[in-house]
Amino acid sequence: MKSPRWQLIPTDEAAVQALRRVLGIDPLFCRLLVQRGVTTFDEARAFFRPSLDDLHNPFLMKDMDAAVARLDDALRRKERILLYGDYDVDGTTSVALMYAFLSGFYRNLDYYLPDREKEGYGVSLASVEYARETGATLVIAMDCGIKAQEAIARAKGYGIDYIVCDHHLPEGELPGAVANLDPKRADCPYPFKELSGCGIAFKLAQALAMQHNTPPEELDDLLDLVAVSTACDIVPMTGENRILARFGLHRLNHAPRTGLWALMQRINRPFPLDVADLVFGLGPLINAAGRLGDAREAVRLMLSADRNSALDYAGALVRRNKERREVDYAMADEARRRFTGTPGWEARKSIVLFDPNWHKGIIGIAASRMTEAFHKPSVILTKSNDRAVGSARSVPGFDLYAALRDCEDLFFSYGGHAHAAGMQMPVDNVEAFAERFENIANQHITPENEHPVLDICAGIRLDDITPKFWQMLRQFEPFGPHNRNPVFWAEGVVDTGHSRRLDNNHVRLSLRHTNSAMAFKGIGFGLADVFEKVKDRPFDVAFNLKAEQWRGEAKLSLHVKDFRRSEG
Repeated sequence: MKSPRWQLIPTDEAAVQALRRVLGIDPLFCRLLVQRGVTTFDEARAFFRPSLDDLHNPFLMKDMDAAVARLDDALRRKERILLYGDYDVDGTTSVALMYAFLSGFYRNLDYYLPDREKEGYGVSLASVEYARETGATLVIAMDCGIKAQEAIARAKGYGIDYIVCDHHLPEGELPGAVANLDPKRADCPYPFKELSGCGIAFKLAQALAMQHNTPPEELDDLLDLVAVSTACDIVPMTGENRILARFGLHRLNHAPRTGLWALMQRINRPFPLDVADLVFGLGPLINAAGRLGDAREAVRLMLSADRNSALDYAGALVRRNKERREVDYAMADEARRRFTGTPGWEARKSIVLFDPNWHKGIIGIAASRMTEAFHKPSVILTKSNDRAVGSARSVPGFDLYAALRDCEDLFFSYGGHAHAAGMQMPVDNVEAFAERFENIANQHITPENEHPVLDICAGIRLDDITPKFWQMLRQFEPFGPHNRNPVFWAEGVVDTGHSRRLDNNHVRLSLRHTNSAMAFKGIGFGLADVFEKVKDRPFDVAFNLKAEQWRGEAKLSLHVKDFRRSEG
């Protein structure tokens, strides 16, 4: 991993002082607010005191009235409704949410999750045939469908209607669904554009409840699923997402559904959970079902009402995830060896690797690991159904989706966004794609973004981290994209002599300022070698804060991002 370049986030100091005058709080926290685009008293009040009452009216979403009308008709006529979702966390939580909601008052329901290997992403033709064979006349497609023109057209010929709940960017004409719910539609006036797929499904449930004058609190038990989706799909933690995640986490920590409780029991993750626990604890387990097996296993777990059954389902996912990790690490090691064995690899601006034997369910993780290790946009490809199927991850400053658009003549299909994407192409086109992708990377990746950047929010002393400081910082949660856990910078820090190296290049830390007796504990993951180079004299440390549970008690810990020698 390349050493990051430290960069203080530019902040409008006049706005900081104006906010300090109206809020009367420490200017450091005003600075954090301004960095998040919060500059007025009313914006600060909404940020610190989010409310479910602040959620937008779901009927502001284009086609929501048509979706509710068609769903109402299906319920009244007792039609068979098929719930369809992608095989990842967002798709499986969407299906579980809609099934949990509708099954409270309706029984003629079924759900379908595609096979990643055989059917791939999106609304598959196989699922349309399944709907026809099982007598479904309405399909609610979630976390996918906005590009499913062919599949939905075939279904229409069978007399099957679709309601699409998607959050991906549409391309070309919309599919012929009864309703296409997607805030990213150019003609959709919905105020918030960044909901997850499960968030869109929740808005459909919310709209149906409003139509029937159902008290909004009756939807509260769905919020834990929305929180898991919002965290794991890495959507911006702003606006409605932050509200839904905050109340969903509260639900998860105080009245978790049986399936999610069972997952936490199986991995011994202590409550209370935060966003990081969802992303790195629950998310990989739920994803493991669709990566190496049947994504329906995850839905069955999330819908389970019996604790013993839920523990069995959770145990199966833990085993699948262990298998996934073994395959993942082996593939990532092989990819690293192959790339560094390529002549001139250090000068390349991108990584494109193809192996017909790599596991399709793991290539996205492998692409992430390559990008993390080398700070280059990475595409990992394997062979499936006689096609090269790939998953790509990018670096800040390089628009991956735009790069793929410049290669679209080489693809059967592609999709995604600036940071992550996927594609399918003839195997014979892989070499031409790798060459063109490298040329595009050369044109757009500047020397400034060849190295990772560590954005620093503010400089502080370790002594400033008091219980009052922590209590205030916690009001910025839940953290996520566009509301990151702040990274602070402390200068002139020394090792107390009690820091020690751990396995896997991690380091357990005990640090203090040179003129202070107050020591702080911390952890530096993968940073033991860096620490060894600076620890002999005062150094600077960049970190964020996390409360860790130790024997039932919360202890503040420094989660170190980097070290560097102090100047002067």
